[in-house]
Amino acid sequence: METKNIKAFGTEAAEAPLKTLDIKRRAVQAHDVEIEILYCGICHSDLHTARNEWHGTIYPIVPGHEIVGRVTKVGDHVKGFKVGDLAGVGCLVDSCRECEHCKNDLEQFCDEGSTQTFNSPDRHLGGQTYGGYSQSITVDESFVLHISDKLDLAAVAPLLCAGITTYSPLKHWKVGPGQKVGIVGIGGLGHMGIKIAKAMGAHVVVFTTSLSKTDDAKRLGADEVVLSTDEAQMAAYARSLNFILDCVSAEHNIDAYLNLLKVDGTLTLVGAPMDPLPVTSFSLILGRRSFSGSLIGGIAETQEMLDFCAEHNITSDVEVIGVNDVNDAYERLLKGDVKYRFVIDMASLK
Repeated sequence: METKNIKAFGTEAAEAPLKTLDIKRRAVQAHDVEIEILYCGICHSDLHTARNEWHGTIYPIVPGHEIVGRVTKVGDHVKGFKVGDLAGVGCLVDSCRECEHCKNDLEQFCDEGSTQTFNSPDRHLGGQTYGGYSQSITVDESFVLHISDKLDLAAVAPLLCAGITTYSPLKHWKVGPGQKVGIVGIGGLGHMGIKIAKAMGAHVVVFTTSLSKTDDAKRLGADEVVLSTDEAQMAAYARSLNFILDCVSAEHNIDAYLNLLKVDGTLTLVGAPMDPLPVTSFSLILGRRSFSGSLIGGIAETQEMLDFCAEHNITSDVEVIGVNDVNDAYERLLKGDVKYRFVIDMASLK
């Protein structure tokens, strides 16, 4: 298959800093869309994968799955995009398309394993996929998303991961008016969960370990803010919430939050703690409560989320950086020193 070389920013080893690399992209095929990347968000999973903290990283690695850009070329059979359109690419660039999950617009749960935007087996060129820290990307039309021109493009980029990761469970568990919803953690995921839950019409209660984040939580849309380290405050919310979205990726006490749910309430985890989280059986059975998880969303639901956010003027709170600032951004990300997502201006990749 014909290929072309483009510039990217990645690393060749777990302990090495990211740097400029040359990678190959496939030439546009009949159903492909080629996108010049304008902005790419930085997700914590980028750092985990670049440093092989989840194991299985194949080097060289080019991270990035929060991609916003402009279409520069389309294949002969492409019907939904034309040159000049704004377009986005999220966490997925392909799947088997034949299993029950793919046919039900749940490509993230593909039985064969969906093709991730980076560090995943490349179905076209062999080797592995390379992500959005690059000048351009070529993706099958079925996995390309329409981006509204009504919103700041840099601030839209994190919606392709953080936005859909929080929107999908809020929608699946039918969050809406008349419900009291808890959001645990105010970070890259949590701040999006607050905005989206509020736009869905829910009464939003935010739980944080930092009292200093109270004002920011309310700015983002929280109706109430609870200091989760204060036992009296937590006790006051016992059996009061319909749904809790847990956005914390560090070790924390799940039982403390399960006990805040009403009968038949659900706590859904979208954070990804490295170690197991113990749960006491009585926290579940005494209220017929559920403890669940959720993983991004399918392509159709991701487009639905983007349209919802455009309608409600929702974007991520971002700090835009140049590509040469990525290594420093990773260190700051480890310290939680960002409100609330880094986004790379890919014009800085020369």
